[in-house]
Amino acid sequence: METPEQTSRPVKTPAESRVQTWFLLMPNQANPYGTAFGGAIVAQIDMAASMAAQRHAGGTVVTAAIDTICFERPIQIGDQVLLEATVTYAGRTSMEVAVEVYCENPAQRRRERTTTAYLTFVAVDVQTQKPRPVPILQPQTPEERKQFEEARIRVQTRQQLRRRNKPGPQQPPFSAGT
Repeated sequence: METPEQTSRPVKTPAESRVQTWFLLMPNQANPYGTAFGGAIVAQIDMAASMAAQRHAGGTVVTAAIDTICFERPIQIGDQVLLEATVTYAGRTSMEVAVEVYCENPAQRRRERTTTAYLTFVAVDVQTQKPRPVPILQPQTPEERKQFEEARIRVQTRQQLRRRNKPGPQQPPFSAGT
């Protein structure tokens, strides 16, 4: 990992990227059973995560991957939904953003985690449309350091999987009929 002395990149903390946003689950976002469509939640996750990535990168970002998403419990029509997004790891041009989704029934005022997701974003130069460097992420608290180390392991695992799954020069990415 680069230190500020080794690069001209600025340093930011995870707290500087943190985003919290709420929405109310409406009937048009739910299935016939009265629970949220997964896609409606994924769209909100991508939105919150992109805002956190933009805050860290200080500009335009694009979603490179939704690496993991775990739906832990359903969200009901009428629930208030809280999304908390934070940059947990930053490489040279990319960032991992963790998003936790909670639902709260307004009558009961009891909050429960419903979904956890990890997304990868790349900072993009608006003029060239090429990846650009992002600030170094410097965790401050024990929890942020723990999240950073866990994210570093996820990033390494994803890189290994991509290398292993990359088609070779004579191997097509897929073939019809198989």
